[in-house]
Amino acid sequence: MTQSILITGCSTGIGYHCAHFLHNKGYRVIASCRHLDDVQRLIDEGLICIQLDLQNTDSIHSAVEKVKEITGGRLDVLFNNGAYGQPGALEDLPTSALRTQFETNFFGWHELTQQILPMMLKQGEGKIIQNSSILGLVAMKYRGAYNASKFAIEGYTDTLRLELDNTKIHISLIEPGPIHSAFRSTAKLQFEEKIQYKNSRHNKAYQETLARLSAPKSTNKFTLPPDAISDIVLKILTSSHPKARYYVTKPTYIFGTLRRILPTAWLDKLLTKSH
Repeated sequence: MTQSILITGCSTGIGYHCAHFLHNKGYRVIASCRHLDDVQRLIDEGLICIQLDLQNTDSIHSAVEKVKEITGGRLDVLFNNGAYGQPGALEDLPTSALRTQFETNFFGWHELTQQILPMMLKQGEGKIIQNSSILGLVAMKYRGAYNASKFAIEGYTDTLRLELDNTKIHISLIEPGPIHSAFRSTAKLQFEEKIQYKNSRHNKAYQETLARLSAPKSTNKFTLPPDAISDIVLKILTSSHPKARYYVTKPTYIFGTLRRILPTAWLDKLLTKSH
């Protein structure tokens, strides 16, 4: 029987690549995007694609009903991937911007997961994949909103794993470092829209942030292509007992290890210098 998988955030980057990759592997992929023009673009490319706005409860519920229609009420895998980053120092971050960050990166994931779980419980099995981040393990400056949302996803996922322990529903975290995607261009738009940076005491650092986000591609030598994620997703899909966590990229392995062995003050010094 062909396995079905719902993937959020498929307009670009990791979600887009994974949707095509798994479709070509023979999975019944239901891709989702926030904007209708992206939905149509992916349909034109041969994918099943539906609209799903993680900031809109009605959109989430409508998308789940469409998933039920497409699959006959069975969904084998949910891949929570849709997210964005809101740059800016916490002291410059409007509370409304933090709420919006959590609506997409956390509350939307919860709403969708809560809607999908009854299907998986009824069918007696399933898998949930959470695309977290290295920034769910360690914090970095000027990424406080995103850090907080991913730390929240880590705690949420660990709790859900415990609560699903007596079922055959497996939940796994993927924790990538830098991946080539449109993430930086979206972050730049959010920064310019939400942060009053010109009069901030962090203005000099913000200029460096803008330059980094404006570059055509990442200059981080550890940045990997999206297939680094799709390979892990495939590993989870084909495993009878997937792991709780999967590190991706060298920075995640490095900082994941340093977080366990270094005193906080030492780790802070390294993270202060990291970009």
